[in-house]
Amino acid sequence: MIITLTDQKALTCASVDSVGAQLISLKDAAGKEYIWQRDPAVWPNCSPLLFPSVGNCRKGRTRFDGQWYDMPKHGFCRDADFAAEQTSPDCAVFRFAANDHTRRFYPYDFILSLSYKLKDGILFMDYSVDNPGDKPSCYCIGSHPGFICPLEEDEQFEDYQLEFEQEENTCSMVYNLDIMEFDTHIPGVALNHTRILPLTYDLFKNDAVFFDSILSRNVSIIHRGTRKGIQVSYPDFETVAFWTPYGPNAPFLCVEPWNGSAIRNDEDDDFISRHHVQILKPGETKSYHMEIKIL
Repeated sequence: MIITLTDQKALTCASVDSVGAQLISLKDAAGKEYIWQRDPAVWPNCSPLLFPSVGNCRKGRTRFDGQWYDMPKHGFCRDADFAAEQTSPDCAVFRFAANDHTRRFYPYDFILSLSYKLKDGILFMDYSVDNPGDKPSCYCIGSHPGFICPLEEDEQFEDYQLEFEQEENTCSMVYNLDIMEFDTHIPGVALNHTRILPLTYDLFKNDAVFFDSILSRNVSIIHRGTRKGIQVSYPDFETVAFWTPYGPNAPFLCVEPWNGSAIRNDEDDDFISRHHVQILKPGETKSYHMEIKIL
């Protein structure tokens, strides 16, 4: 099911697919599309929801409470059909709960919700995780929206840059493609007392550019000349990554706020040991807010 939201004041609109509760379109008042449109030849997604795992586990497996489970990359919710409820023309809520299929990969009960609301030209996204079970649960959670970049046919990917909310002095963690793990010993992309990271495709030759330590809680993809682009705010996510497939020079860039990441070389195979893992007590709920603003 596709649900379309409309902001009558700002004349923006957004569409969400109940499969994965995935944002598949965000248009401004002129009808300009900002979300990458699914192309199986390049990347068949638009904005997958990552739960209960972000990235891959070592050899595709992990341990919960001493038991081994297979775990798909980015978890299993991106392919699940969420129950969809449109509460108003500018707001919709999508929900998915544990079932016999999910327990093959993940032993805990959960209710996962994602609400979308358009207001004053901003798309507000609120993730919520409930633990209705009788034992503590653990999970990672992340967002993965892909934004069209460049926005215009006469522009280049390299005309754009990332602009962080705060001046950053940090270094990304390199993903080792040989062993399929983030390697804490290899320095990656450096931000040396700057808010700016110019975009080039070569940044992504080792897959995602992942900042495990970052001060900023919003970042913009913005054209250096026109100042047009998008801003993503992620106040409840501890890290952020950026990705576009290396090689095909795909015309999009993903901004990925994460709590968690793909397996790191300094982690064992117990899921509870993952960095930025989230813990829920029985009956507890945690919420995560995110905003997308067209500039």
